[in-house]
Amino acid sequence: MNDVVEKLLIWYVNNKRELPWRKDKDPYHVWISEIMLQQTRIEAVLSYYEIFMKELPDISSLAAVEEDKLLKLWQGLGYYNRARNLKKAAIQIMEQYDGKFPTTYVEIIQLPGIGEYTASAISSICFGEREVTVDGNVMRVFTRFYNDEVNISKNSTKKIIRDKLLSVFVSDFGLFNEAMMELGERVCIPNGMPKCDSCPLQEKCEAYHNENYYLFPIKDERRSKEEIDMTVFIFVWEKKTIVQKRKNAGLLHNLYEFPNMEGVLSFDEVLDYGSRYGTVESVSPSISYTHVFTHKKWKMQSYFVFMKKINCSNLFSSISSIEVNFAMPTAFSPFLYVLKEELK
Repeated sequence: MNDVVEKLLIWYVNNKRELPWRKDKDPYHVWISEIMLQQTRIEAVLSYYEIFMKELPDISSLAAVEEDKLLKLWQGLGYYNRARNLKKAAIQIMEQYDGKFPTTYVEIIQLPGIGEYTASAISSICFGEREVTVDGNVMRVFTRFYNDEVNISKNSTKKIIRDKLLSVFVSDFGLFNEAMMELGERVCIPNGMPKCDSCPLQEKCEAYHNENYYLFPIKDERRSKEEIDMTVFIFVWEKKTIVQKRKNAGLLHNLYEFPNMEGVLSFDEVLDYGSRYGTVESVSPSISYTHVFTHKKWKMQSYFVFMKKINCSNLFSSISSIEVNFAMPTAFSPFLYVLKEELK
């Protein structure tokens, strides 16, 4: 790779996307973008990043934000613990570093929610440290370039790749890391045929010359996801509905949801459930929706439950408004949409 590093860096400088967190090397900007980009595509992150920066422009504002507002800003990005850890880390930076972002890999990796990849990215891009980032994109580029049959599902593989990349002669590891990530995202793509004719590494890439790019990277087969049937209740009463906050632990904790039960309920069971909240006027089936998590799949059937009278203080008024001031995870957002349509 020493023979093509310069070509890679020139390619990156001439072809990189103009992204808001690349306008400067402010570690706060790089940090927020890297956390948002975990499990999320760049195109989806852009609008969230802009709004987040407008509301929480610096470490001190992030440290002081209320959790409900933070989760609302994060709504749609998923993996909400990422947002909670951002606040924890911001508080730690305020307390330990007087509000100034730590400048070394060793310090950065001690912050909540920051692992090897993010610490390497921030320390190399913002502070010029000799660190390499190793994610799925980089491992794909690496294994194709070297025709390497190492299993990227093994925990030891990242260290092997990291050590080998650190041995490459690079004058600017921050630029090198960004170039490798960009190459994996846009050229040496995971699905479909890679764009080898546009690749600055083509000359030395063994998978290109062997025409076997499709064999790499090698990884374990995905385990099947646990499927869970659920019934969701969309209560309607005087243009209000019932929402509840999930428990302070487990999946989607502290986020808001429509009342629900595990299992496929019969029409009579839905009526019986609705009577817990007051007097049911009528019930009608609404949409079904399947939401896929990392290890689970929720198969949800929803029902409108129209109420004559309700005995519940946990009401959210003005639910038909476009603006909703609490964080409802993507798993339940389709039901919020059909409720708004019903109340038009």
